[in-house]
Amino acid sequence: MSEAFVEIDRGAVYRCEAGSPYQVAVTSRCVKTAEGELVCSFVLRASLEANEGVVALSRSRDGGRTWTAPEAVWPDLADTCQLVCSISAAPDGRLLLWGMRTPIDAPGESVWCEETQGLKQNDLVWSESVDGGRSWRRPAAIPMPEAGSAEAPGAMCVTRSGVMLGPYAPYNTFDPNLKVDREQVIVVRSADGGESWHHASMLRFAEAGSGAAEAWVVELADGRLLGTSWHMNMVDRKNYPNGYALSHDGGLTWTPTRSTGTKGHTTVLTPLPDGRALFGCVVRDDRVGISLAVVSPTEEDFGIQSQQMIFEAPRATQSGGNPQHDQWKDFCFGEPSLTLVDAETLLVTYWSIEPAFRGVRSMRFRMR
Repeated sequence: MSEAFVEIDRGAVYRCEAGSPYQVAVTSRCVKTAEGELVCSFVLRASLEANEGVVALSRSRDGGRTWTAPEAVWPDLADTCQLVCSISAAPDGRLLLWGMRTPIDAPGESVWCEETQGLKQNDLVWSESVDGGRSWRRPAAIPMPEAGSAEAPGAMCVTRSGVMLGPYAPYNTFDPNLKVDREQVIVVRSADGGESWHHASMLRFAEAGSGAAEAWVVELADGRLLGTSWHMNMVDRKNYPNGYALSHDGGLTWTPTRSTGTKGHTTVLTPLPDGRALFGCVVRDDRVGISLAVVSPTEEDFGIQSQQMIFEAPRATQSGGNPQHDQWKDFCFGEPSLTLVDAETLLVTYWSIEPAFRGVRSMRFRMR
């Protein structure tokens, strides 16, 4: 069987500058604007775990071949909070940023607590732009629906009917006494343009001791919603197969969580015009890289029609050590994004930490 994705070229959206305080660029996400421009968001940070950094945007006017120097969004907030936000596009042409806001109490502090395996207490925020991402509203808070911090690197989905949906995984905080329901992925939902928010369990895991990360949700061509996430065993640190669920009512309710049949770190989705979807995940196992599948999901089966490794990495971690999920600070690449440039061209970006490169890598593929 011929491969569904044929590599065209490789490049870089952004290379971290030597001597800059920001030596990693993570959580890259791309959209195509109504004007045909590509906009890539990413977060500049000192390190993977540092509680500091800024959201930045780069642009491409030639289909992802070359990119402008990044411009920071809300640079005046960099001293008081860390924002980790992902860009997405609404059907009406608006661009959105959504993600996590963590207060900074001391310079150089970490966002992570090894003792609790938790994130510093944060909240959820969103913003919008009506001019192609050149100006943005100040980030608006979304009330946290349940106890815990939010792990929310995936992009916000805006449906054709205007419903806004943001998925996140509940995480422990620095407080060892706080009980957090981690055996789920929550989706926050607004049907009134962000004036009010409600929530539901998008995924609910039956296995005791489960945890989730890197959740994603998209609207398929037939109006169904598809949600996925990384599914982890928090007891022995191993991975379950990734989970998925569907919604037939705009995210109010979700089908029982099923296995995708794939094991991978990170999940990412992009809907296709014919009703199927692209599903990507990071593999850090016998093979190391990025896997991409074409899927046609039902309530009982994820419907993988083709799957291939589109990128193979020389190693999974910077140290060469164990790539289990609790060693995420040692990972050397991750968080791919999938963007349709046109009917035949796919842009993939991911963050990378290499001996001679730190920043956001890009790859373009011809889709068959």
